[in-house]
Amino acid sequence: MLLRAVGDIGPERADPDTLFDRVRDHLRGADITFGQLEVTLTERGTPVPQVRHTARSAPAAAHALRRAGFDVISWAGNHCLDWGSDGFLDTIDALESAGLTPLGVGVDIAAARRPRIVERDGVRVAFLALCSILPADYWATERRPGCAPMRAHTVYQPLEPDQPGTGCRILTFPDGADLAALLAGIREARAQADAVVVSLHWGIHFVPAVLADYQRAVAHAAIDAGADLILGHHAHILKPIEVHRGRAIFYSLGNFAMDLPMTSEHAQRPTFRMLQSLHPGWEVDLASSYNFPPDSRRTVVAEAEITAAGVGRVGLRPALIGVHNGTDSVPALLDAADPRHGEVVDYLREIGADQGIDTEFGTGSAADGDLVVLPATAS
Repeated sequence: MLLRAVGDIGPERADPDTLFDRVRDHLRGADITFGQLEVTLTERGTPVPQVRHTARSAPAAAHALRRAGFDVISWAGNHCLDWGSDGFLDTIDALESAGLTPLGVGVDIAAARRPRIVERDGVRVAFLALCSILPADYWATERRPGCAPMRAHTVYQPLEPDQPGTGCRILTFPDGADLAALLAGIREARAQADAVVVSLHWGIHFVPAVLADYQRAVAHAAIDAGADLILGHHAHILKPIEVHRGRAIFYSLGNFAMDLPMTSEHAQRPTFRMLQSLHPGWEVDLASSYNFPPDSRRTVVAEAEITAAGVGRVGLRPALIGVHNGTDSVPALLDAADPRHGEVVDYLREIGADQGIDTEFGTGSAADGDLVVLPATAS
């Protein structure tokens, strides 16, 4: 069977189906298609006090995701409780009503951490989804709904301890209890399924290339415990791809189908101006529905072959987010003959090298067409 996976999805338009006009057939061609939801699907509630930026769409947008080919949707992200528990539960209800499987969330921590099993033609795939980007009280507890947490801690180590006020090294490490719960969940999932896929909403947003220490620690530990594939998101730009023990780690799949319309008032907010400072060249276009850094227009569709023996060959198909039928934010796959196809792959090589990750990118067979294969995963 074939799994396809993309990064962040956030429709903010009257007709969300139009976001997928150029990729619908491709997404529907997989046996299972995964995405990360970035907006609440509700018509109730008000934003909670700790939210910095939020958006919502009508619950009917879930049916647009289903029509686009999606099967499983991670809702374990830093926007899951932006509109309170009503909006959170409305989103889960909307996804389930559309025939989608929501990942990484629940009415309590046990439900949020529970593996979700999807079966196709006798092959069982277990999905776990967790979040490291956690506004206060967004994670589930024994008595509170929310997402499954994979918390991380930050330490600022002075470069010159005897010189107050000088620079520091930023160190991060995973929370021990959350990591232990993740590894236990992976082992539980392995006993129920042929393959285990872990989705992680994590990392350093908008800053090109850079990975946080805890990401590598969590990813490697997850694979060592039995995970077959790591799907990362949140950064809104592509991040490096690593192969650890023959298993692929997509540290960030980037944006995929994200609207971000902008008003002049929003563009002048200090919180947004701070975000702009993280990425050189990020400018606002009030006429566009896509106000993200220029790098964020490069994206990929990850692809994995899965059998009863587990995950085999993994690859990706480069894509570009652009304008279609007068509207921005629309992803389109790139042909191998298109120079921009190679530019996406070169970008992945460059950001990997920046982080000391030397992943090999190959080409598939003639039948694969535009697929870029990670040869170290092929078996």
